[in-house]
Amino acid sequence: MTGQDTFTGRLNPDMCVVTAAAGGERAGCLVGFASQCSIRPPRFVVWLSKANRTFRVAGHADHLAVHLLTRRQHALAALFGGRTGDDGVDKFADVRWAERRGGAVVLQDAPAWFVGRVVLRLDAGDHVGFVLDPVESGGADGPGGPSLRLQDALDIPPGHPAD
Repeated sequence: MTGQDTFTGRLNPDMCVVTAAAGGERAGCLVGFASQCSIRPPRFVVWLSKANRTFRVAGHADHLAVHLLTRRQHALAALFGGRTGDDGVDKFADVRWAERRGGAVVLQDAPAWFVGRVVLRLDAGDHVGFVLDPVESGGADGPGGPSLRLQDALDIPPGHPAD
């Protein structure tokens, strides 16, 4: 896997917080695997680890919300990336959020977000891709700043191991 490590080691993708709500439960996690995957129709895919609670809640959700953060929102990224709802932590207790289309949970302080209807789930091993049809978007007012990227989040210990 040396070639893969050489290639992936050079990547520095935007980090997203993905939130899901279903069956009276809310969950969210920090995601580094996400991309636009179609122009016509517009589609976006987020990859959720099977090991994490957000994946389990998202499996029952019709809509997910995807949020971009700025580097100044490292603490918010650490909350969603370094904590797990499996241990009873309510990640939404101290953040501003609102219910949006399809029951999706949107973090109100995210500078950019969208809600997407789940149109396909793709099992790719230890992650499942949720292909989303964007149905609503927005963002917080105020100063933006550079997006939070992988290199900015490497100091966040994951709430779950990758597998």
